[in-house]
Amino acid sequence: MASGRWMRGERERWREAERRLADQGLRVLAFAWRRVEEGYPRAELERDLVLIGLVGLEDPPRPEVATAVGRCRQAGIRVLMVTGDHPRTAAAVAREIGLATDRPRVITGTALSAMSHSQLSLALEAPELIFARVAPEQKLQIVKELQARGEIVAVTGDGVNDAPALRQGDIGIAMGLSGSDAAREAADMVLLDDNFASIVAAVEEGRAVFQNIRRFMTYILTSNIPEVVPYLAFVLFRIPLPLTVVQILAVDLGTDMLPALGLGAERPGPEIMQRPPPSSHERLLDRRLLARAYLFLGPMEAAAALAAFFFVLQTGGWTYGAPLAMDDPLYRAATTACLAAIVVMQMVNVLLCRNERGRPFGSGRPNALIWAGLGCEVALILFIVYAPLGNDVFGTAPLPASVWLFMVPFALAMALLEGTRKALLALAG
Repeated sequence: MASGRWMRGERERWREAERRLADQGLRVLAFAWRRVEEGYPRAELERDLVLIGLVGLEDPPRPEVATAVGRCRQAGIRVLMVTGDHPRTAAAVAREIGLATDRPRVITGTALSAMSHSQLSLALEAPELIFARVAPEQKLQIVKELQARGEIVAVTGDGVNDAPALRQGDIGIAMGLSGSDAAREAADMVLLDDNFASIVAAVEEGRAVFQNIRRFMTYILTSNIPEVVPYLAFVLFRIPLPLTVVQILAVDLGTDMLPALGLGAERPGPEIMQRPPPSSHERLLDRRLLARAYLFLGPMEAAAALAAFFFVLQTGGWTYGAPLAMDDPLYRAATTACLAAIVVMQMVNVLLCRNERGRPFGSGRPNALIWAGLGCEVALILFIVYAPLGNDVFGTAPLPASVWLFMVPFALAMALLEGTRKALLALAG
């Protein structure tokens, strides 16, 4: 375009039109023409062009993107826009999807190339930040700087130029429909629907799986204490063995199985995306989980099991130090009470393990698998206690109603203490 053909006011009018289109989130293309005579040098084709108009191309974000961005913000996930579009276009789109307010900080590729390492690190602290007109190597630079700050970085992209950044990120997410082969090869995950909201759904599902495994482990590990403590008491205090090996197997391979599987199938609740993400150093099996299972819930179950065992012995006239044969009806009834107490406490425990904090018995969402597991647990313990075949296989004896009533206060106390612990954690934040 020959600058001499334009008056200053005319040039500014076109620039203002370009800004108006970009502020609407449109990608602006300029159309120009020139007459080319035969034999005109190809290298000169882009000179002396005559501007004839501007065209704004709209690539609207999907309606669910704004909601997904809001959920990311609630979940403590920061979303940065890194694009090759015009700064005004990028800012307009960011405002449309709720990624920025009226005046986000926009850093262009030119400004980024002039920044030092410390300046970029400081710029990344801005609450609302957009990178526009950036080159592929600058995307890689931004990812590396975020990682140097200790951030876990997920990178999305669809083009060949995005491949280095996708490979550098802690997880690269490529578009499956519009993405290039290079981007899909470099990525760790491929979105089949090219939808940003699918990433948020995947984060939610990942957090749910993480929490469900912790619930499962807490429930299973808790029963180890009432299974081990009777053997320790047998060795240390020279009492009859409160629980036999076959009865332990009845708990581990029988009554605990279905409720534990139900915990592993808990659906994510709304609160799971209202908490900051877990630390990259947080483990599934940590000291907090072990302390809850082994030092809090487990001892309460062990106390209930031994109390039920001695309750039956005492009501049967047993005195300390008196020997009991393995086939003695009193001994079989006492071990049955110990086993039944563990099962009853685990039935309460499976409800308590539905969350680590908040409501005592979970979030209130229905879980048919847990209730089906509890029903099977009741049927199995009743078979073990009252069916002749169950008595023969597991060395048990029928229990009177007084023994079951004796276990109820222990179950209520366990629920009350765990509910108090969760309430205190909620108050502490």
